[in-house]
Amino acid sequence: MASVFSIHTSTFLSPLKTTKFRPNFQSLHTSQKPFLLNSLEFKQLDPKIPQQVQTFWNWLCDEGVVSAKTPVKPGIVAEGLGLVAKRDIAKGETVLEVPRRFWINPDAVAESDIGNVCSGLKPWISVALFLLRERWRDDSKWKYYMDVLPESTDSTIYWSEEELYEIQGTQLLSTTMGVKDYVQNEFQKVQEEVILRNKQLFRFPITLDDFFWAFGMLRSRAFSRLRNQNLILVPFADLTNHSARVTTEDHAHEVRGPAGLFSWDLLFSLRSPLKLKAGDQFFIQYDLNKSNADMALDYGFIEPSSGRDAFTLTLEISESDDFYGDKLDIAESNGLGETAYFDIKLGQSLPPALIPYLRLVALGGTDAFLLESIFRNSVWGHLELPVSRENEELICKVVRDACKSALSGYHTTIEEDEKLLSEGNLSSRFQIAVGIRAGEKKVLQQIDDIFRERELELDELEYYQERRLKDLGLVGDQGDIIFWEPK
Repeated sequence: MASVFSIHTSTFLSPLKTTKFRPNFQSLHTSQKPFLLNSLEFKQLDPKIPQQVQTFWNWLCDEGVVSAKTPVKPGIVAEGLGLVAKRDIAKGETVLEVPRRFWINPDAVAESDIGNVCSGLKPWISVALFLLRERWRDDSKWKYYMDVLPESTDSTIYWSEEELYEIQGTQLLSTTMGVKDYVQNEFQKVQEEVILRNKQLFRFPITLDDFFWAFGMLRSRAFSRLRNQNLILVPFADLTNHSARVTTEDHAHEVRGPAGLFSWDLLFSLRSPLKLKAGDQFFIQYDLNKSNADMALDYGFIEPSSGRDAFTLTLEISESDDFYGDKLDIAESNGLGETAYFDIKLGQSLPPALIPYLRLVALGGTDAFLLESIFRNSVWGHLELPVSRENEELICKVVRDACKSALSGYHTTIEEDEKLLSEGNLSSRFQIAVGIRAGEKKVLQQIDDIFRERELELDELEYYQERRLKDLGLVGDQGDIIFWEPK
């Protein structure tokens, strides 16, 4: 993994809804006093664990987030650091609960000293500024949590130019560069409009690298899909690692429960999706729908399973098309638009709407009659079947040419990549690069194979005119046209 602290991401590149919770920080430490360690067994960790993690754990214990009943604790695992079971844990059993006052989300920002100046910002930007400010404050209530956050992950947003060269030609590279441009533009705006105008609140210089750090922490650690929570960091919970063995995502819950000696509050609850033995690592599933490229960008690791290898085909109705308006209307009536994106995964069939959309984009000539208003309510059904030989031949050619063009952009072959992977001894980032480019090329080859086989079947397909004649009873069982002679 890119980071031993990686956790579920949130889609936060667009505005998010937040709740109006008012966390109470009174029980959090406001000064950095040394912990009075005792011999309670639940506080004791493996001596190999870094001191800052031990200190963080003691803080959680002293704050009541962790108790003797907590069935997991930090441990040294294959990923570096994770949560391990102290005893047998049943499937579905609650593993940890973190009170709302320890959540870091837009509501926490609103209650902080910078809440007023962040009120108009995108939620993820306000939380990023909060993280950066708390990171540099010696008296931060979150100091012990900040101390365990990594300096970076293996996310591609942190890669050097030399490392990025290894994903030359991939969609991951273009996505990474797009995200980096986006973050840089957002930093320039927030620096001018917020940071420099409020130096009394941001007394420490915040650089672009700092902003990327905060972005990466949110991208790799934020939980989402909770009730009313789309962007939330949860100390302790984000020590949980990902495993492909977990095939469900219903592990995180927002519940009400005891949050202190005499108080009840909302709790972030994690339940075990697997049955565990004492000493086993506690895993969750970060996101079942993400491709390996998504995983590399968000978390800084990929799965060796080919099930996450994917390539996105981008199709577009050109504004210069003589039938642009009609085609756009049909596309929008069927849940698509001027531009459509189709994620194709290795070993899986094509998305159902891909070929009808291709046929729509390629529609022209004598086939353009299907665009007339009389067909408007039924045209998509016609597009789900071959329209004409010319139309079908064109979509095959367009897709195959696109595949060949994309494959020519890589500087290695599939065979060369597979040899590197089989030999092993690759750095974590180089292994990601090789895995991504090999996976993309396999999907492109799969797409090309599908349309190559379709080209070979063009003479055997049944097209619209033949289907129409059959419906009218003008074609015999053997495909012969029937001519009726008047008596």
